[in-house]
Amino acid sequence: MKTIVRLPLLLCAVGLCVYMRGYVLQEPFLHQTTGDCESNSSAKDPWFNERFNKSVKLFMSPNDRLPERTFQWWRRMRGEKGNFSVYEEAVSGAFQVLPHSPNVLEPTPRSCRSCAVVGNSVSLRGSRYGPLINFQDLVFRINGGRIKGFEADVGNKTTHHIMFPESMQHLDNTTRLVMFPFKTADIRWIGKAISTGYYGTPHFRAKVRANKDLAMVVNPVFMQYVHEAWLEKKGYYPSTGFMTLVLALHLCDELHVFGFGADENGDWNHYWSLNAWKLIKTGGHPGEFEYQTIEKLGEHRIIRFYRGWGPHALHLMHKESKV
Repeated sequence: MKTIVRLPLLLCAVGLCVYMRGYVLQEPFLHQTTGDCESNSSAKDPWFNERFNKSVKLFMSPNDRLPERTFQWWRRMRGEKGNFSVYEEAVSGAFQVLPHSPNVLEPTPRSCRSCAVVGNSVSLRGSRYGPLINFQDLVFRINGGRIKGFEADVGNKTTHHIMFPESMQHLDNTTRLVMFPFKTADIRWIGKAISTGYYGTPHFRAKVRANKDLAMVVNPVFMQYVHEAWLEKKGYYPSTGFMTLVLALHLCDELHVFGFGADENGDWNHYWSLNAWKLIKTGGHPGEFEYQTIEKLGEHRIIRFYRGWGPHALHLMHKESKV
C-alpha cells in the first residue's frame, strides 16, 4: 500500500523537476574548456567574445602600477579625494600583510572546475538549491549572505567570500577573503583588520577573523573592465554581485548562478529579510541592465542561471507561459 501511495508522488516530483529543468537549465552548459567539460562553445559566441577579456588583471599585487585612466575612473566612482600617492601608500601598507601572489583557487581532482555564485535575492527562499550549490568545486558568497537557518536553500559550503569593509564578517581558516576596493580607506583597512586592527573609520569593523594568506584584493582595472565592457558604462559602478559573477567567469570552467534579481514588484528583498530595498530603481549601479545581462549569459548558455522556486520565479514563469 505504501508503494502505491508513494508512486504518484514520485511521478509528480519527477514531472516537476523535468519542468523546472526546462525552465532553469535549458540547453547544455557551454562555458567549458577542458577535460571533464564539454567543448568550449563560448569561444564561438560573438556577443560573449566582444565582452570577455581573458588577459585582464584580476587581483592587485604590490608591483602593479595602476593606469592613470583607471585611477581617475576609480576615484570618481565614490568621490575619492586622495591623490595617486595616497593610493600607492595604502597599497604598499596592505601588502605588508597580504600575500604578494594571491592563492586564488583550490586544487580540484577534476580538470573541469565548476563554480556556484550565490547572490542574496529572495528568489532563493524555498528553492532547495542547497545540495546543488554544495556540489560545486567553488562556492562564491557575497557580502552579508547568511547560511545558518537557510542551508536547504543556499547550502553551507563557502570557498570564497566577497566583501568590502562595510559588509565584512568573520571567516573560517579555509575560506578565501576577496575584497572589492571602492576607496583608498578600503585598501588601508584590509591589511590592518586581519592583523593588528583598524580604527580609522567608525563604520568599518575594526578586527576580522580571516586567514591572511587567503586574502586578496580585486584590481580596480578589473572593476573598470566590468563597468565598460560588460555594462557599457551604464550607472556609476557595477554591483558587487555582478562583478563577482564576471570574476567567476574568469576563474571557472562551468558556472552556476543563483539568487539574483528583484521580486515581481521590482523591489530587492534578501532571502533572509523581507524589507524591500529598491536598489534596482535607485541604486548607483544599473541593476536592471545587470539582470538583463545575466539573463543573456543564460540564454547564450555561457552560465546556468537558476531563478528559484519562490514567488518571483513563479511570477516569471507565469509571464513567460503567456508569450
